[in-house]
Amino acid sequence: MKTKNTHFTTVSTAFCALALLTVFSARAAEDFQNLQSESQQALANFLKVDPGLQKFLDEAAGHVIFPNVGKGGLVVGGAHGKGVVYERGRPAGVATMTQASIGAQVGGQTFAEIIFFETPDALSEFKTGKFEMSAEVSAVAAAEGASKAARYRHGVAVFTLPKKGLMVQASIGGQKFKFEPLQ
Repeated sequence: MKTKNTHFTTVSTAFCALALLTVFSARAAEDFQNLQSESQQALANFLKVDPGLQKFLDEAAGHVIFPNVGKGGLVVGGAHGKGVVYERGRPAGVATMTQASIGAQVGGQTFAEIIFFETPDALSEFKTGKFEMSAEVSAVAAAEGASKAARYRHGVAVFTLPKKGLMVQASIGGQKFKFEPLQ
């Protein structure tokens, strides 16, 4: 009798675990679809403001779009966002961006950010999960014609598009990224 109960418990536990895994997988797929949709809308907004970004899009080895980055601070600040990584136009994974900063800053804002990778090596470095935006890399605020003067620096070109709020400090230095490939 004890063997039947143990077998039944094992089978029941396995079935419950499989059901939970299915639910979590479905939720993750839905979350990714939403993130991808938001990323495509952000890209459309970038291209509407500066059609010249199409050249970066066409020539880059890959790019990542963070449709909603939240940033805030009062002396000590931080930022966080999730985005979709594209390799030659196809989704390759999800990236998480975090940033912590100390210094003269006040306010809060949300913005979209797109990072273009000039070469496959630059994209590969990003995908290792050890990529960090250095202080020498600065973001170009997306505006009509801004992309004409923009150049790659250390294999990346970064553009931001303000959405809401105001923050007196616009540094992207210190941004750290985590990459999760699609399964």
